Amino acid sequence: MERTIGTTVRSLRTPIIREGDDIIKISIDTILNATKEAGFEIQDKDCLCITESVVARAQGNYATIDEIAQDIKNKYDNEHFGIIFPILSRNRFGIILKGIAKGAKKITLMLSYPSDEVGNHLVDMDVLDIKGINPWTDVLTEKQFREYFGYRKHRFTGVDYIEYYKSILEEYNVDYQIIFSNNPLTILEYTKNVLACDIHTRERTKSLLKKYGGRKIYGLDDILNTPINGSGYNPEYGLLGSNKSSEEKIKLFPRDGQPIVEAIQNEVKNMTGKTIEVMIYGDGAFKDPVGKIWELADPVVSPAYTRGLEGTPNEVKLKYLADDLFKDLSGEELKRAISDYIANKDDSLVGEMISQGTTPRRLTDLIGSLADLTSGSGDKGTPIVYIQGYFDNFTK
Repeated sequence: MERTIGTTVRSLRTPIIREGDDIIKISIDTILNATKEAGFEIQDKDCLCITESVVARAQGNYATIDEIAQDIKNKYDNEHFGIIFPILSRNRFGIILKGIAKGAKKITLMLSYPSDEVGNHLVDMDVLDIKGINPWTDVLTEKQFREYFGYRKHRFTGVDYIEYYKSILEEYNVDYQIIFSNNPLTILEYTKNVLACDIHTRERTKSLLKKYGGRKIYGLDDILNTPINGSGYNPEYGLLGSNKSSEEKIKLFPRDGQPIVEAIQNEVKNMTGKTIEVMIYGDGAFKDPVGKIWELADPVVSPAYTRGLEGTPNEVKLKYLADDLFKDLSGEELKRAISDYIANKDDSLVGEMISQGTTPRRLTDLIGSLADLTSGSGDKGTPIVYIQGYFDNFTK
């Protein structure tokens, strides 16, 4: 019988993972148990994807708001500084702001508008047009922002993030003001000390601030990039990729992930003779067309992955083959022609017309997004996703 099933994606349940657990053993046991339960076999080029959260939890990569506060004091020495371009999130930034506020005396908070970096809106773009406001040139005070746009709650979370962030600053008795601008250099009119909280544009932001007179310039990736009093840390990303763990603690993005994915790959090879690919994944890389939110709050989709996941897909467009190159063929003749073409395609199709319309993204971003959508971020209890057949094509 001809094969009809292509890529198969299974989300796998694990025990609740705690600090100190052996994430390598748990991952391997989980997939071996799943093969017995579901009746499938491990194959070469299968993908085992582990969510970053359980890796960081097993590592005990946590920090408290007191430890964040201490690092802020170390960096700014109680001087006035600006916080620019934070995303609008209770889980991602609200808990971080508590630590920052606890370690600060005076803060100027600068928010981007109409939305943050990942698409959470403070105000709709069409309202800006109606009010005649240009977000690329106009700098607004909090009072001006409210006069123009009033008090608006996020359509999904029901939170007014301006009021929420204000409440945190007031809780810690910080002298603060709030402004709105999309130009990072605006903050230098208020203070030469800046904490850049953007994620994917942070290097450019910090470079510009330093070039035009900034003095103490740091990013979230510079906070807790070394341990504070034995805290968790991430040498590459600092606080980027962290999540709220409790009202006083955050879980940081996992560190030292490469030895983990390689150990899993090697152990599965020893046990089964098959070479699987392994990755640790965080947020995927996709956009909600209704809420306009990018699921991209982590600094990277995958902080660690095995070598076979390097690169981008090297695929031809079946539609183009069927409708153009082999438009005069049909049935078995068409199938053979397409199969032969795929079997003999070039090792690199970059720039070739035959690859137009295929997704020009990295494999780790594509597979990580698939895993993120499968595992979800709630109560499914499936932090491991096992993917088979992803690298197959029409000829397999």
